[in-house]
Amino acid sequence: MCTHMHDPHTTHMNALKRFLRYIKGTISYGLTITCSAASSLVAYIDADWVGCPDTHRSTSGYCVYLGANLLSWSSKHEPTSSRSSAEAEYRRVAHVVSETCWLRNLLLEFRNPLSRDTIVYRDNVSVVYLSTNPVQHQCTKHIELDIHFVRDKVAQGQIRVLHMPSQFQIVDIFTKSLPHVLFKDFRSSLNIREPPVSTVGV
Repeated sequence: MCTHMHDPHTTHMNALKRFLRYIKGTISYGLTITCSAASSLVAYIDADWVGCPDTHRSTSGYCVYLGANLLSWSSKHEPTSSRSSAEAEYRRVAHVVSETCWLRNLLLEFRNPLSRDTIVYRDNVSVVYLSTNPVQHQCTKHIELDIHFVRDKVAQGQIRVLHMPSQFQIVDIFTKSLPHVLFKDFRSSLNIREPPVSTVGV
């Protein structure tokens, strides 16, 4: 909504009213944290290439789970335009790999090191291929540093980049408009729900 504040129209006002109705109807919802044996980090990444019709910039998002609990998440418009969908997606992979490395080091400082490698799920096959293919292509020179960074972490056994079909990519909730049923399903997968017991008067 902020991108249209300089020139709002009726459609934008209707969208704002819909947002406010949603917030009012889910005011009691929150992020649920449960006790679980956390043995690994799992990340989901998605980028909606040229998703913004006004600026032609990508909208990207990610979420990172520690065991069954959502630990870190982000959704934002990229500051610059990407020349290809692979560039937009791979830049986000590099960013999330950096984030998960920081989380692994933080857990190590808490004396709770992870015994397994971090799994990063992508719905873009070319990104998965680039993370393990040692051959540098002419069309990927503009993201060469990101590629080398991710490949080094893969070679060290800290990261695995795997493919996941789009219909199971829960981070789509951060980057795309979704059907109502799929939105509710993905929201539940993020552990966003009503509290199991009332906290009124506590």
